[in-house]
Amino acid sequence: MPSSAQRKATAEDSLDRVFHALADRTRRALLARLAQGPARVTDLAAPFAMSLPAVSKHLKVLESAALIERAVDGRVHRCAIAAAPLKDAGRWLEHYRGFWEERLEALARFVEAPAKPKRGRR
Repeated sequence: MPSSAQRKATAEDSLDRVFHALADRTRRALLARLAQGPARVTDLAAPFAMSLPAVSKHLKVLESAALIERAVDGRVHRCAIAAAPLKDAGRWLEHYRGFWEERLEALARFVEAPAKPKRGRR
């Protein structure tokens, strides 16, 4: 059975892979398309001005982050979105949401506060 430290390292590695995958606009577009439903790789590649092998590399990054699942039927590859890693990333972001909201609210109060008169030199 893995130790607590090992489980945490594994979870951190998984989060690293998810954020790496989401860092690319093409991969985000592929995920957005898959959010509508499963699709064949050739259909996923159609809107992009890149080769099928290039799209396949993007899909492999998404697969390694466990953001998609691929099913192979002969020469036809179908992909579907896998939501669990996105939920994990969402929980991580939510953890820091309060921190940033508090900081932004403090900044807004500072900016909106009436200006204090400056003391002049004598």
